[in-house]
Amino acid sequence: MTIPVAGTYLLDQAHKRIGFVGRHMMVSPVRGEFTEAKARITVAEDPLRSSVVATIGTASIVTGSDDRDVHLKSPDFLDVERYPAIEYRSTGVVPQDETDPIFFWARLRGSNRLGRRGGADVAPPPIRTTGRFVLNGELTVKNITRPVDLQVEFGGARRDPYGQDIFGFTATAEFDREDYGLLWNVALEGGGVLVGKSVRVEIAGEAIRQR
Repeated sequence: MTIPVAGTYLLDQAHKRIGFVGRHMMVSPVRGEFTEAKARITVAEDPLRSSVVATIGTASIVTGSDDRDVHLKSPDFLDVERYPAIEYRSTGVVPQDETDPIFFWARLRGSNRLGRRGGADVAPPPIRTTGRFVLNGELTVKNITRPVDLQVEFGGARRDPYGQDIFGFTATAEFDREDYGLLWNVALEGGGVLVGKSVRVEIAGEAIRQR
């Protein structure tokens, strides 16, 4: 895995998607995205000390339905006139490494041929770096801040044709919208509600190192 060069990176506006998925009538997913978003990513010399600060423009929400977009911008939901931005600030980075059981058992079998008992002298299984991380952080919606962890997959780092250092990533998270005061709903006759409480966030993007 190639680690990005340390420095300050900004989200590339031409290569980003800040998407989300909700549920309608308890049966079907509704997808949308925010078209306006900025992020500053500080890559530290020790990558596990890196940090992210992001801002999303609430009025930029689009779901493919004008009527639904107007409702989501209203005080029933995001109330974009009073709360023009959603913010995210990271608080830590945790790598998600995996051990490979194939190598572990190969070493265990080899040690038995040498007459060792019980595996006492077997080295721990090697670590395979997956490029996956948990980004701990705090999400602020309508001035309410709650912890939300992003499951991040690092896509790789390289230098683009313009001589810029870039890296790519995807990230997902899930949270309860009612934790942020987004309480509007309608009860259905057969049980359940019109709008699901759980929201899944789906982010994809590239970041460009600033000189």
